Amino acid sequence: MRLGIMVEGQEDVTWERWLRIVDLAESLGFDSIWRSDHLVSVVGATDRASLALWPSLTAVALRTRRIRFGQLVSPVTFRHPVELAQNAIALDHLSGGRFVLGLGAGWFEREHRAFGFQLPEVAERMERLHEALQVIRLLWSGERVSFAGKHFQLQDAVLRPRPSRPDGVPIMIGGGGERRTLRLVAEYASEWNPGFTDPDGFRRKNERLHEYCQAIGRDPRTIRRTLMAGYVIGRTDDELRRRAMRLQDYLTGEQPLYFTRRYQPDEFLAELRRRWWFVGRPAEIVDQLRYWESLGVELVMLQTLDLDDTEQVELVAQEVLPHVVNWAGT
Repeated sequence: MRLGIMVEGQEDVTWERWLRIVDLAESLGFDSIWRSDHLVSVVGATDRASLALWPSLTAVALRTRRIRFGQLVSPVTFRHPVELAQNAIALDHLSGGRFVLGLGAGWFEREHRAFGFQLPEVAERMERLHEALQVIRLLWSGERVSFAGKHFQLQDAVLRPRPSRPDGVPIMIGGGGERRTLRLVAEYASEWNPGFTDPDGFRRKNERLHEYCQAIGRDPRTIRRTLMAGYVIGRTDDELRRRAMRLQDYLTGEQPLYFTRRYQPDEFLAELRRRWWFVGRPAEIVDQLRYWESLGVELVMLQTLDLDDTEQVELVAQEVLPHVVNWAGT
């Protein structure tokens, strides 16, 4: 198993905070760094700033030499596939082949409404995602291409340069829909992130993904299974409680999405465990990671909200990461 850091770019992530966490991910041995693609806070904190997507990813490409990076994920409801294809090529070349293009169908209604974007019904969103994947693949060929879709069109379009890798930029698809999304994962993705899920949900979705791969003659092992989850780590119970209360403040806004009331520290930690967050002392976190790897997860992105608490990231690097690396033999 590998560990990455995931940042919610819309939750008051300043340039100072972003560059600091990027540097930590690179220097402390994490596999990768990821960020969301939202224009406003998803927890309803309307006064929080959102760091622009493409400049922040460009900074990663220029500032690091080792880690992989990408967005988790860009919605095709307000990111056009031509924009996505061209920026992906640029970041691919700039980073020496370390960028992963994360795509999804879109979901955050409040965000779309605020900025005048349409959020269609699920069926249409999936049509748009499928067409976007086709358009991106066509454009990455570097040849003159046309495409007559319901939502996107190309006419004698040429996009150059080509990606640096013969197979194009790796694509990660986010979502766990078992009838539509996983079919697209089987056909187009190098990596898959199911979104928030529990072990039973992951098992079921993973089995369905195997079935879709087999139906098209693809080896399911060529798709990396990933998991994004929050975490609270501490060496002592008091440290866990302190971090839990800071985390609760980050997850609370005027229009709550994840938590609709305030909890006491131990009650909040219990609620996070119930939602399958990684919670506990370092040895407990290692055991929880081992459990998810036994289900087939190969990369865990640790959702890091409190970017001013660099000690938690250092603690993971010092007392969790070495055990995961040594145990997995990577």
